[in-house]
Amino acid sequence: MTVKPEWLRVKAPQWERVGSVKEILRDLALNTVCEEASCPNIGECFQAGTATFLIMGPACTRACPYCDIDFEKKPQPLDATEPKRLAEAVRRMKLNHVVVTSVNRDDLADGGASQFVRCIQAIRAVSSQTTIEVLIPDLCGNWQALETILQGQPEVLNHNTETVPRLYKRVRPQGEYQRSLALLQRCRQLAPKVYTKSGIMAGLGETDAEIRAAMTDLRAADCDILTLGQYLQPSPKHLPVVNFITPDQFDAWREFGESIGFLQVVSSPLTRSSYHAEQVRALMAKYPRQ
Repeated sequence: MTVKPEWLRVKAPQWERVGSVKEILRDLALNTVCEEASCPNIGECFQAGTATFLIMGPACTRACPYCDIDFEKKPQPLDATEPKRLAEAVRRMKLNHVVVTSVNRDDLADGGASQFVRCIQAIRAVSSQTTIEVLIPDLCGNWQALETILQGQPEVLNHNTETVPRLYKRVRPQGEYQRSLALLQRCRQLAPKVYTKSGIMAGLGETDAEIRAAMTDLRAADCDILTLGQYLQPSPKHLPVVNFITPDQFDAWREFGESIGFLQVVSSPLTRSSYHAEQVRALMAKYPRQ
């Protein structure tokens, strides 16, 4: 594996707060994408008392070669107690904003849409002031399933584009670039008040022009919020890092994104889909949806 540059090195967190979050997660038997996907920001986020919850997992029905989530285990039936346990974690952690994501569940007729709604409803029942962001799969293009999720009325719907069209079949072999764009566009049509969000990984061999073109495509799909971060190889069996993107380049992409109309662009080497996701609350106050 390639040696990381200085700007990708993270400080060790204080164990006391990290341990507190871990205890809650273990006590409630909950999964997080922070742990399952080997996120480099896990220490910072756990120390801050937050986490991105991973439902319907940890086993995934897809085998994307960039992702560290397990695809070798057999997916289990949905757990009817999961929404309640998730809501209890939100209550204990006193979260103002929560991000709920999932593994791909292509084995389910609705891709797990109904479980997303049950989780949203359970959170609202115990913490009505908490804003909710769902980071969802492409649902195999099942727009009825998307409509089901939107009926739960999350404040933010996030679906990551992940990479540029040229690299799609190598990076997301079971995904489709146009399908991801269509999902975001359909979300805007079905639920105009919901803020839409997407994310792109850099460092897999894409060019600056390809990143900018993908950003332009996302704006054409009326995407509100964009995250851009450096891809990091989870293990030798995953896709290698082709190049490390400098902080200056990430700044340039942020400036470009703002210039073409994104309401918010979070762009840095360590940015991930839900990194500092609570910032959306300020955005919602600045740009309220009527």
